[in-house]
Amino acid sequence: MRYSHSVLIGTIAVVLAACGTPQERCIARESRDLRVLDQLIAETEGTIARGFALEQESFVITQTVPCQVRGPNNTIVTDLCETEQVVERTRPVAVNLDDERAKLRSMQARRAELAQTVGGRIEACRVAYPE
Repeated sequence: MRYSHSVLIGTIAVVLAACGTPQERCIARESRDLRVLDQLIAETEGTIARGFALEQESFVITQTVPCQVRGPNNTIVTDLCETEQVVERTRPVAVNLDDERAKLRSMQARRAELAQTVGGRIEACRVAYPE
């Protein structure tokens, strides 16, 4: 599965948008698709520049750590306990660069179309919620 920081950035943007004025919230809502597309374009440009994609990989590791447990007569003793931890790492993944370039051109064309539509919606937000 591929991840970038897009999800985190998107989540932060939603949280921050909730704190803004009605106009700011409206603009954030109406421009969300454009921001997502910008993030995907940046990710694809990075892939092309590097020559490979980056993929987040999650796996579980088991660790043995010292812990406090109740022993005989309800006394607390130090023992070794196993814990599981989810670890993520980024690994390089081979991609077809011609496909990535085609995808980038397609997203850039879509962005140009979307920017015109979003511009009108943003102006409507400014009219509906003057500051």
